Amino acid sequence: MEIIQTSENALSHSAVTAIINAPIEKVNIADWLLNLPDAEYQRCSTQHIGAAISTTFDGEPVSLNVETIGDALMVQHYVAVVHEPDYCRMLSISDSITKGGRTKVQVLWELKATKIDDNSCLYTNEIHATATPEMLAYIKENGINLSDAAAARQAASDAHNHEETPNFAKSIENKALTGKYNQPF
Repeated sequence: MEIIQTSENALSHSAVTAIINAPIEKVNIADWLLNLPDAEYQRCSTQHIGAAISTTFDGEPVSLNVETIGDALMVQHYVAVVHEPDYCRMLSISDSITKGGRTKVQVLWELKATKIDDNSCLYTNEIHATATPEMLAYIKENGINLSDAAAARQAASDAHNHEETPNFAKSIENKALTGKYNQPF
């Protein structure tokens, strides 16, 4: 899958950070993400509906996420382009379903841990959304201005990211320190 992002079709970009109180050597974002139970995904955001893990036909790991971003129901099919202990690069051509219809959005999700000191690291949750050719046709057919769609997506994505990032960091921390997902936040 190829990234199609250009300045002309960018919808949103949100990067939020949180502290993981665990040594970087114990943190494994790829293991956390690619084994994430549905219930743990759901408790990380009020907008998370469900999650599962699958593979592509080529055997690449896929994280399937269903959530709402603003007024859109998003069904995301994140292919793990890079899946390492301190960095995951996930790319999805996501279904975006609204009362106005259904279209596709490309979403690049980057999860990164950077060492702060021997007992903590900085978690960065970064999301880039890009209008696909299908979405550009959809907004044209529906008389929507791309800049208005981008502004709405930016606000919704950033609000969503601010809610989920500290909870993702705490979940990663719990998994790093206890080997379990279901510890209290």
